Amino acid sequence: MTVMARMRWGAVVVVAGAAMLYAGDKKDKPKPGGQMVDSGSFGVFVKGQRVLTETFSVQQENGISTVKSRLKGTGASDSAVQSSELQMTGSAELVKYEWSDSSGSLLVTPNNEFLLEKITTAASSKPAEQPFLMPSTSAILDNNFFVHREVLAWRYLKTNCGNESGEFRCKKDPGEYGVLVPQDRTSLRVRMELVGREKVTIRGTERELLRLNLLGENFAWALWVDDKDQFKLMRVVIADDSTEVVRD
Repeated sequence: MTVMARMRWGAVVVVAGAAMLYAGDKKDKPKPGGQMVDSGSFGVFVKGQRVLTETFSVQQENGISTVKSRLKGTGASDSAVQSSELQMTGSAELVKYEWSDSSGSLLVTPNNEFLLEKITTAASSKPAEQPFLMPSTSAILDNNFFVHREVLAWRYLKTNCGNESGEFRCKKDPGEYGVLVPQDRTSLRVRMELVGREKVTIRGTERELLRLNLLGENFAWALWVDDKDQFKLMRVVIADDSTEVVRD
C-alpha cells in the first residue's frame, strides 16, 4: 500500500429525514434486527490509474453503528489486504476501533478521559500502548478508509445543517472536530464546511451533488455527497496528491 502513503484523510455528513448514523434518540427502543445504512465500494485513482479498492458497509443494530471496511490494492495478493471495524453509539461515542493487516493489528477503546491505542506487531506478541487525551466522541479517520470520511460528513450535516423554508442550509461557521488517525498514532483537528451544489461528472454521467470541504493544517479535500440518496459519499478529490475517489 506504499502508493497511498502520502494520503491522509477527509470526512462526510447526513441530515434530518435521511437514514443516518446518529438519528436515534437514546430514549428510543432498539428495533429488532439490523439496518443497513450504506454498503458498496470506492475506487481510488492516482493520476487516473486505479490503485486501491475499498469495500465497505455501515450498519445499525441495537443502538450501535458498525462500520466495516476492506482495502485491497490493484493486483495485490490477499496478504496485502487491510481490514477495519469501527463501532459507535447513537450519540457518536466510540465503542472500539480495530485495524489489521499481515504485519500486525491495533485496537482503540475509551479509557476514562483517554482513548487508549494498543498496537501489536508480527515481531512482538505483547501490545504497545499509547494513550491520547481525547474524549470518546472524537472521530476516527484512519489512513485510506474513505468510509470514515463519509461517517464524519454525516455527523457534520446532522449537527450543522437542515431544511429552512424548503432550502438546505448549514451554519456559516465550519464544523470543527478532534480526530484520531490510529495508523499514524497521532491526533489533530479538522474542520468541514458546506460549499453548495455543484455539477460533477462521475463515470461519464453529469450529476448535481452537494460539495463539502474537509480542511486541516496541511491538507484540503473536496467531497461530494448525494442529498437525494441519504447523503452518500460519491466522490472525493485530493488535488495536491492527484487523487480521485469514486463510488463504484
